[in-house]
Amino acid sequence: MQRYVIIVAGGAGRRFGGDTPKQFMLLCGKPILLHTLNKFHSYSRDINIVVVLPAEHIEVWHNICRRFAVKIPHVIAEGGRERFFSVLNGLRHIPDDALVAVHDGVRPFVSFDTLDRCFAKAEEGDSAVPVMPLTESVRLCSDNGNSSFDRGKLRTVQTPQVFRASVLKEAYRQPYSELFTDDASVVEALGHSINLVEGNRENIKITTPLDLSIGEIILRDGN
Repeated sequence: MQRYVIIVAGGAGRRFGGDTPKQFMLLCGKPILLHTLNKFHSYSRDINIVVVLPAEHIEVWHNICRRFAVKIPHVIAEGGRERFFSVLNGLRHIPDDALVAVHDGVRPFVSFDTLDRCFAKAEEGDSAVPVMPLTESVRLCSDNGNSSFDRGKLRTVQTPQVFRASVLKEAYRQPYSELFTDDASVVEALGHSINLVEGNRENIKITTPLDLSIGEIILRDGN
């Protein structure tokens, strides 16, 4: 079964306090998005890559590709006003009979083992979402106060979230809802159950200067 990945890169970089979109921030000398692109190409030369960018960032990406002599084959799709519409635009490049991963452009440290688990589980059961257990105590808050909660029942969610393309396309034909926080929530709203697999701790989403510093340490350690 053919494998595709939609890399969604629509961040504005406001948490960094500057004008550079976060996916173009330099991490050890290269843009974060380029590290992410390299990760998937290194994982498999056969994976088909779709990069979704806001219209105003597409030429910036073309310039980056020229500057860094990027030879990795990929298709560019124009992003939408919400992540939902960006993924929807990316799905137009995906055949129905494929497996498709949807990945955050600023998660360059997903491991090959996590990718193996995601694609294998999605091929077997239509969906796969990588998750990690919580390591800190949590409290449940409500209008009436707050209370302790068993963290063993909670997981943090990562990407890529991988689906049989026909299932994901059907889900994205639903009207947009603010409750759609990720692809799993879109598919779940259609009545499908979601399969969870183990992620990897290094698979962080780089959204703040602290994340960028942590990313440099991860890269220096050889990930």
